[in-house]
Amino acid sequence: MIELRQLTKRYGDVTAVDGLSFDVRPGVVTGFLGPNGAGKTTTMRVMLGLDAPTSGTATVGGRRYADLPFPLTEVGALLDPHAVHPRRRAFDHLLFLAQSNGIGRGRIEEVLGLAGLADVAGRRPGEFSLGMKQRLGIATALLGDPPVVIFDEPVNGLDPEGIVWIRTLMRGLAAEGRTVLVSSHLMSEMALTADHLLVIGRGRLIADVGFEAFMRSRPSRGVLVRTPDAPELAVRLADAGAAVRQDGDGALVVTGMASAEIGKVAMVHGVVLHELTPHRVSLEEAYLDLTRDSVEFGQAAHFAHARESVRTGRSAGRGEPARTRDGVDA
Repeated sequence: MIELRQLTKRYGDVTAVDGLSFDVRPGVVTGFLGPNGAGKTTTMRVMLGLDAPTSGTATVGGRRYADLPFPLTEVGALLDPHAVHPRRRAFDHLLFLAQSNGIGRGRIEEVLGLAGLADVAGRRPGEFSLGMKQRLGIATALLGDPPVVIFDEPVNGLDPEGIVWIRTLMRGLAAEGRTVLVSSHLMSEMALTADHLLVIGRGRLIADVGFEAFMRSRPSRGVLVRTPDAPELAVRLADAGAAVRQDGDGALVVTGMASAEIGKVAMVHGVVLHELTPHRVSLEEAYLDLTRDSVEFGQAAHFAHARESVRTGRSAGRGEPARTRDGVDA
């Protein structure tokens, strides 16, 4: 289990993480979400001992990462797929890490096979595509067969087959009772993977909730209608004063009219209904609603800054003090 207690991290006068307290529990996939600049990557770096906290604690299995005698056997992580020597063979990269943590050579072949890299073990990562580097980073995270794994944007660069693979892998690790924390901006993927959600904004915790409970807590937006006569019903409902739009899979989303009234319109015109249910928002819509006030680098701010830069004759992004240190957050 990962435990944070009042974790705070400042860089000069910038507070990247502000009093975070939460637990990441075993047996579930926990999605770690937040807008750009929210503090996600900084939080994970503190968990892994890459940055020291200004105050508060971050522990893995009750101990700081720095106190783990063989850390790769306790916690595995993928934060940056490029954090590998480009000219050292993939097998040798893993061998170096394995020897430093008391891990046998046999485990290297296991994780290379698991990551689909067995045939390229003798190649150098400098020759790898981004997707292959991601797979090598995941193999590295799993090298010590750790009970805790942390992934930052693990699907970046992966093809559709790779995305299904990493999704299945994470759910399988959680099913084995491991602690799985994954940060991602892909809400559609999180909706298929995460059992629990941690959402932060401007370094502070916004939500710590189960996925299903979070989705049930969001208000419905209209009525979802499925019928083999969608075009006909859409016209009839519009004539009756409802607003109708087509959902992505051919269903109708109706607003301005209750389910009972929609049913009456369908009955009067002899339209068969297959479904008539409240239309729930997607995770992406729910997330955007939740974090609307926590977006630090939105479009409006970007264009306002660009206009100011043009007016004053400065290039965008230059001549102004940076609000956050490059690389602090994703």
